[in-house]
Amino acid sequence: MNAALAACVAGLIFAVGLALGGMTLPGKVTAFLDIFGNWDPSLALVMLGAITVHAVLYRVIRRHSSPLFAPTFSTPTRRDLDFRLVGGAALFGVGWGLGGFCPGPAVTSLASGQPSTLIFVAAMLVGMFLYKLVDKAWGQPLAIPPQQEPHFVASTTSAFEGPQDA
Repeated sequence: MNAALAACVAGLIFAVGLALGGMTLPGKVTAFLDIFGNWDPSLALVMLGAITVHAVLYRVIRRHSSPLFAPTFSTPTRRDLDFRLVGGAALFGVGWGLGGFCPGPAVTSLASGQPSTLIFVAAMLVGMFLYKLVDKAWGQPLAIPPQQEPHFVASTTSAFEGPQDA
């Protein structure tokens, strides 16, 4: 129950941060991406703030032997770049640039009831469904199954730093 409550509170804080930072406004996002036109650099400050908070709190939190609501930390182990990762990142970027939304802010913006948000989220869900169809039709998973190549494993080290002092 504590883990579910913590996840809910974290999600609410994230949603409020997205709204306050302007990440739920497609026009603000597309103006940020329009570097040769009417560029609005304010989202760079939002990103810089998020990176700063993460960089500081990551170091503080990782000094503990385990997270509050799990027995161990889950850290990424894969360090390779493959076609799926690069292609997915490119597709994500194109969608973000054309729609002015990425999934988190889009879901947060559903509360506004704006038709453009509803259309974007519907298209996003259709894309997820089509991915599943293509994945099944090709007979090989487009994503690497977790039991073969885990993306996250329980550990006390991360890809960004060495072993933690006890």
